[in-house]
Formats: sequence, C-alpha cells, structure tokens
Amino acid sequence: MSEHPNWERELLQKLASASLVEQRRSRQWKIFFRLIWLAIFGFIVVNLFMRGGEKAASGLGGGHTAVIALDGAISSDNDSANKLIAGLNDAYGDGNTRGIIIAANSPGGSPALSGMAYDEIRRLKKLHPAIPVYVVVSEVCASGCYYIASAADKIYVDKASVIGSIGVLSDGFGFTGAMEKLGVERRLKTAGENKAMGDPFSPLNPKHEAIRQQLLDDIHQQFIQAVKAGRGARLKDNPQLFSGMVWLGEKGIPLGLADGYGTVQSVARDIVKAEKTVDYTQQDDISSRVARRFGVEFAGGVKSLFNTQLF
Repeated sequence: MSEHPNWERELLQKLASASLVEQRRSRQWKIFFRLIWLAIFGFIVVNLFMRGGEKAASGLGGGHTAVIALDGAISSDNDSANKLIAGLNDAYGDGNTRGIIIAANSPGGSPALSGMAYDEIRRLKKLHPAIPVYVVVSEVCASGCYYIASAADKIYVDKASVIGSIGVLSDGFGFTGAMEKLGVERRLKTAGENKAMGDPFSPLNPKHEAIRQQLLDDIHQQFIQAVKAGRGARLKDNPQLFSGMVWLGEKGIPLGLADGYGTVQSVARDIVKAEKTVDYTQQDDISSRVARRFGVEFAGGVKSLFNTQLF
C-alpha cells in the first residue's frame, strides 16, 4: 500500500486546481483580446466622428473653401475618379462651401474614368452655378488629369508645373522574335476574327493595327473636344496644342492651358475669398479597398489586351 493513503484525492485536487488556473488564464486572454478589438473599433469610430465634426465645425464661423485632392494615377486601382466625385458631392452639400479647389498632382490615366469625372464636374457646376470650381496644380497635371481639369472654371499653376499632354497612347510588347529563337509555337484559337487583337505572342496584323489606331484617334478627338469645351476661347491657335506635348506652367498660361499662378492657400484667400479650407478628400475603408482589389484583379486580364492610357 502507498505511504500516502490520500494520494488519489491530492492528485485530483492538484489537477482541478491546475484546470481552474488554466481556465482563468484563458478568460483573461479572451478579455484582453476583446478589449484590444474594442479599442481599435472605438478608435475608428472616434476618428470618423472627429472628421465629420471638424467639417461641421469649420463652417460654423462662416464660409470656407472646400479642397479635394486628385493625386496619383487615375485608375480603377485607386478609384481616383469616384473619390473625386464623392468629394465634390460632399462639398456641394455643405451650405458653408463658398468655392471648391481640386488640388491636382497626377500624370493622367484611364480615358474613361477621366471622362466620367469631367462630365460630372460639368453637371454639378450647372446645378450649383454660384459655387466656382478651380484646379490648382502642384507638380503635374497631364493627360487624363488635364482632361478633368479642363472642366473647372479656372486652372492655376506654378511656373514649374507640368501641364498638357493632350494625347492618347496604347502600349504593349511583341514576343514573336524571341519565340522563334526559342522554338516556341503559338497555338491560338479564336471565335471572332478580331478577338486576338493586341496579342503580344502573335505577329502584327495590319487590320488589327488599323482598328487600334482608329480607337486611339477617336479617344483623342473626345479629349480634344472636352478641352475645347472647357477652355473655350482662352485656348490659343497653336499646332502643337493637341499633339501630346507638355508645357511648364509659365509657357502654358500664354497658350490658354492655365489661367494664372496660384497655390491652394492663395486661391482660397484671394480668389474664393474664403481663406479657411476644409478637406473633402475621400479616404478608403478596409472593406472598400478589398472589394475594389478583387474587381481590379478580375478586370486586369481583359484590360491588358488593349491598355489605353492618357499618359
């Protein structure tokens, strides 16, 4: 017999005690992680309310100038056009907005998205004629960015800003020579004679090239007509104006591509006459970013066959 007749009871007590300690630790960790998630959620909510509160409070003392950033490439990836339009709607919806400045710093991008933003700016201007829309260029506003900017009432630049590039391009690569050297044979089947247009692994097809050029020419004409409609008689008669060439701000003003020099602060103070500025630039939440990422990846395969850009 054992020297300790109660060893079984002692063992059970120790096991029960260890189990209780482990349960307590588990509950503590659960509480800890719940508090962390609660703190994160609270931080997000507070920031959202603070941003909304800042916008509301900024208008209590009188009118302000709304500022919306147009930054980076205009593409589905960063949703530039939709964020610009959403910011415009918010700015127009605020009764204290005296004028709107689009702070532009973009090399261009999608012709379709640029056209959508251009049309929406023109539509909103007609609905709110008392609220002017200005574009202020920092470093660059070229191609698709200039497409959008031409819808504004006026464009202000720095003397070293880069503007213009009223043209369209479609880029790609051809691998037929490399395939021949490697002994690789392309076995492509299509239903529809023009379905493989732009395929980098097939020889150039004169008919397809003519179709692509016509598409580029059509988009270019849309771009030209939009700029003419937006800038009107301010544009000077220069054969290089719609050639895709770029100009510095100091050269663009005499050509009618811009109206003068200015910064966000100087335009708000001296042109809008409302020195106080409120930022209406739309920010992504995590769910929007993930959803758009899936959409971009899905569309990327089709888009890559004919990658047209206003760059």
